[in-house]
Amino acid sequence: MTTFHLRHGAEVADALRVGRPVVALESTIVSHGLPRPDNLRVAREIERTVRDAGAVPATIGMIAGQLVVGLDDAELTRLATVDEVAKLSVRDLAVAAAIGADGATTVAATSAVAAAAGIGVFATGGLGGVHREASQSFDESADLTTLARTPIAVVCAGVKSILDPGATLERLETLGVGVVGYRTRRFPGFYLTDGGFDLDWSVDSPEQVATVLAAREQHGLHTGGLVVANPLPVEEQLDPALHDRTLAEGLALLRREGVTGKAVTPFLLAHFHSATEGASLAVNIRIILRNADLAARIAVASAARQA
Repeated sequence: MTTFHLRHGAEVADALRVGRPVVALESTIVSHGLPRPDNLRVAREIERTVRDAGAVPATIGMIAGQLVVGLDDAELTRLATVDEVAKLSVRDLAVAAAIGADGATTVAATSAVAAAAGIGVFATGGLGGVHREASQSFDESADLTTLARTPIAVVCAGVKSILDPGATLERLETLGVGVVGYRTRRFPGFYLTDGGFDLDWSVDSPEQVATVLAAREQHGLHTGGLVVANPLPVEEQLDPALHDRTLAEGLALLRREGVTGKAVTPFLLAHFHSATEGASLAVNIRIILRNADLAARIAVASAARQA
């Protein structure tokens, strides 16, 4: 009989056993979010950034139907280089496991798997959210509903700016997902430092985030996630005029070609990469590396509190 238990990489298993800090990382950015060959190089750089900040990286993905918490380099290379890698949200995990698929986990799936594995901090680039014109399409990322029931801290640069940040913040509030700005009271807009919306709360240090997580756990009242919105410095953002022009062009192209569902985000990100001649890719890489560093420092602070 086939079993479908989570498999932990050796380093991650050891770290969790002795209480060392661990940071979860998604694999969709490797297989679907970045172009080859940059994707594998950046995936390794993300893991190295987590290590340099004192934590253990746990990149999560599916290999031949088995969910792995802490892919080794060969497995990471496989997801970065083979063509038939499924994009897996939470609802897809069981089906993909049953048919023995290779799969890359989204923010939603990575959050769920990480929490099940006992990992409390997760670094990603931008959060999924409510799509533009969602009032007609009803297109909303499963990231939001998953975070409503998953006790994990997600360090991100806000919601992807190709989506609707205002509507996403409203949904996060309705779903009871906490949102704090890291050294800001403005919600970042992924490629842009300022996404155009205020936040109620901000935190000033990794230690303060760790204290928030400890309070949530000790209260025992809230099982949802915490979004830690970490903006790029203004000098590192994508030029706002270039961003707005590229987004308008991409949305028009999206409608013309009839792209829907899971294909929307990869389509628009690829358009940004092409239309900005790689400038958006450079910004995207800066985002995930900064978030990986902050997430690792939060994990270190949380482990110190628990010790």
